[in-house]
Amino acid sequence: MKPILSSVPAAPISRRAFLRGTGVALALPFLDAMWPQRAGATETAIPKRLVAVCTSLGIYGPALFPKETGRDYASTQYLDILKEHRNEFTVFSGLCHPDQAGADGHSSEMTWLTSARHPGLGGFRNTMSLDQFVAEKIGVETRFPSLTMGTSGVSQSYTRSGVMIPADSSPSKIFAKLFIEGSAWEVEQQMHKLREGQSIMDAVSDEAKRFSARVGAADRDKLDEYFTSVREMEQRLVKTEDWAKKPKPKVDAKPPEDIKNEADLIGRMQLIFELVPLAVQTDSTRLITILVQGRGDVPPIEGVSMDHHNLSHHGQDPEKIRQLELIETAEMGALNKLFNALKQKTEAGTPLMDNTMVLFGSNLGNANSHDWHNLPILLAGGGFKHGQHIAYDAKENTPLSNLFVQMLQKMHVEADQFGSSTATSVPGLV
Repeated sequence: MKPILSSVPAAPISRRAFLRGTGVALALPFLDAMWPQRAGATETAIPKRLVAVCTSLGIYGPALFPKETGRDYASTQYLDILKEHRNEFTVFSGLCHPDQAGADGHSSEMTWLTSARHPGLGGFRNTMSLDQFVAEKIGVETRFPSLTMGTSGVSQSYTRSGVMIPADSSPSKIFAKLFIEGSAWEVEQQMHKLREGQSIMDAVSDEAKRFSARVGAADRDKLDEYFTSVREMEQRLVKTEDWAKKPKPKVDAKPPEDIKNEADLIGRMQLIFELVPLAVQTDSTRLITILVQGRGDVPPIEGVSMDHHNLSHHGQDPEKIRQLELIETAEMGALNKLFNALKQKTEAGTPLMDNTMVLFGSNLGNANSHDWHNLPILLAGGGFKHGQHIAYDAKENTPLSNLFVQMLQKMHVEADQFGSSTATSVPGLV
């Protein structure tokens, strides 16, 4: 007969608890037993998080923006991919940062989270990004004040002095940073074990069993779900590494000159997205930025034969638009999987998504002409009143920073102004 386990732990469990074994440590997710009020934690006890994802080559507007405003809008090609989460996100149109004409058509990439004017021109100095502004206030409460990730080494996170924080672009290294603790040699040894099929869970299994015996049934189910997620992430990382080492097939045909298949953009994007719920669930950080750059890449997507940058400058060519939509459909599919993960995982009886804001969009409203007006912006989760299309004037755009201020307030960061903001709230969102 199995022993009867109490639903109340014998001793308080730290909200930063780790399982340790053979030189490594695995962070634990938030469990009911970690909350200050066991019978029902208050809203303020649950941390608020911000995840900001920018696709630097824009999002094709006609496939994204609804024609109607409010809650009864007719869905669109891209929003159909997210239809199961319709009530968890809001679409915005008519937003931009003022004065974004810069050194070149892509200079606004530097300022999506800062709103600094005239990027890249003489005398330009960037300002602090939204995530780093929050990190100054609450960063000390987590192991990592923020996580800056991307499909290349470029990021959208900038310090108070306007210096870019380089992005981590290796999912396996990010995973190691998040979940493997020890010396550089110990970390490398554990990564070697992963390649040999030995999970981190193997190293901490005995302690995991003892820990599971201290908590109630709901927490044991949550631990089992989390441990399974860790194993699955490890397996995907190893498979990705294996593919990188395998030689590409040789063909007699000469490829078109405009194909430069240097990386799997969607695959890297997906792997990075899969790290987000793990980082959030363990409270490793509450601030994550992700820059998705497809410039010069031909993602291995069926039906795509031209590089992403070329397709973004489609010139209204139907074939280029068709291929561009294939790439962006895959991007929206990756976003949908992120939403699924954040909605399915829970803390204190509520989905992670309820306390995690996901800002998704681009610094270009029309990449075809490098136009930085009418940016594609989608905000999900975080406890807002979603399920709507909020449209501002398409010609006289409202500052995107107004939304940033609203997000700061939801993060419990006292601020009535950020960047180029002109208001402290977004009507209808709260």
